[in-house]
Amino acid sequence: MNTIAFDASAMAAAVAAGEVSARELVDASLACVAATDGRVNAFTETTRARARAEADAVDAQRARGEALGPLAGVPYAVKNLFDIEGLTTLAGSKINQGLPAASGDAVLVSQMKAAGAVLVGALNMDEYAYGFTTENTHYGPCRNPHDLTRIAGGSSGGCGAAVAAGQVPVTLGSDTNGSIRVPSSLCGVWGLKPTFGRLSRRGSYPFVHSIDHLGPMAGSLAGLALAYDALQQPDPLDPGCHALRVQPVLPSLDGGVRGLRIGVLGGYFHDNAAPEAREAVALAAATLGASSEVQWPDAALARAAAFIITASEGGSLHLDDLRTRADDFEPLSVDRFIAGALQPVDWYLRAQRFRRVYRDKVNALFQDWDVLLTPATPVSATVIGTEWLDINGVRQPCRAAMGLLTQPISFAGCPVVAAPLWPAGTGGMPIGVQIIAAPWREDLALRAAQVLGEAGVAHVKPATL
Repeated sequence: MNTIAFDASAMAAAVAAGEVSARELVDASLACVAATDGRVNAFTETTRARARAEADAVDAQRARGEALGPLAGVPYAVKNLFDIEGLTTLAGSKINQGLPAASGDAVLVSQMKAAGAVLVGALNMDEYAYGFTTENTHYGPCRNPHDLTRIAGGSSGGCGAAVAAGQVPVTLGSDTNGSIRVPSSLCGVWGLKPTFGRLSRRGSYPFVHSIDHLGPMAGSLAGLALAYDALQQPDPLDPGCHALRVQPVLPSLDGGVRGLRIGVLGGYFHDNAAPEAREAVALAAATLGASSEVQWPDAALARAAAFIITASEGGSLHLDDLRTRADDFEPLSVDRFIAGALQPVDWYLRAQRFRRVYRDKVNALFQDWDVLLTPATPVSATVIGTEWLDINGVRQPCRAAMGLLTQPISFAGCPVVAAPLWPAGTGGMPIGVQIIAAPWREDLALRAAQVLGEAGVAHVKPATL
């Protein structure tokens, strides 16, 4: 288990070859959770009985000589906003504890099961996905496995921490304003925010319907691509799923970057990145042969518009509970929900109109560029409870500032691979680089990521727990 603990691809190959059983893998994963999660606090629930039943089913398939799924026997876990049959979907909240248990699995959970993956539990997150740090008051803060005094990022903090701790090699999270890319960056794992509308969101608890994305995080790039390919499936029952066909990306990993036009984002993205984040991008750029600086249009305006839409849709979704149960909300986010519910509708409509123009401007960039690079977070992981950051002489609120560099990208809907780098200026902590491609071109971002991985520039390091 130790040699393949981070690599879903290697795990699936070992199961298919009969070198290890699915039951052995899931028992090792559950044992790791039991041994480490008291310190990390990535999990809110483990699904032991289900996991062992699913693993035994995979082993029975192999014993009968049947073809196995591409993720056969691979343990994984999901952010606790995904429906899991028989469990209440908490979405990080206290209020949802009173809801009935889910009657079925979320679509992406069903697709993982069909691929042979084994679900071992649900993961900690910021309440209702409104946050970048997973300092959850109800379920406790999720801690960074590389330094337990520091945040894991959010809102998919449990997803990043569970992979970094070696508990599971793959997790499923959500990303509205950066919630896959931020914990990937701070925990030092691979993450993929697909194109907006690429994957079905049916069976997941919403945050901001018009911006929410779902996607995988993993301990290896091959495992990330393998999971992503298993998740691809058009869903006519999800009006937000615009993918008309499956476009496998796993074969693209060996494509290299020959012929790709690669640039580095300057301006806003340079100004809002601390020296260690700039160092990470410089390492990636040098490896990929990128030297040209590119100006992303209207980044600050896009972040402001994303905040307006996020607050408005989030406040509207929870309006009844805000009126009657405000004291039961997360203290770190309840004021933002209330403020969003009170925003003038004109602000929301203006932000949505701007978004249409903005996306056209962003998409025009990709007439000249195939891949663009920028940091995933402005700094590496901060100490839990940190309120303020100084970024190049500008004082920023810590929890919101973690999304400075991710919000403008997801607002445009572009696919992004978050690659884990370890620059010298972080004191041994990771920081991620966003590899951005045009909508529906996840394959290009993964090609560039593979080059970083092969060069040893981007990789996952085991945490010492």
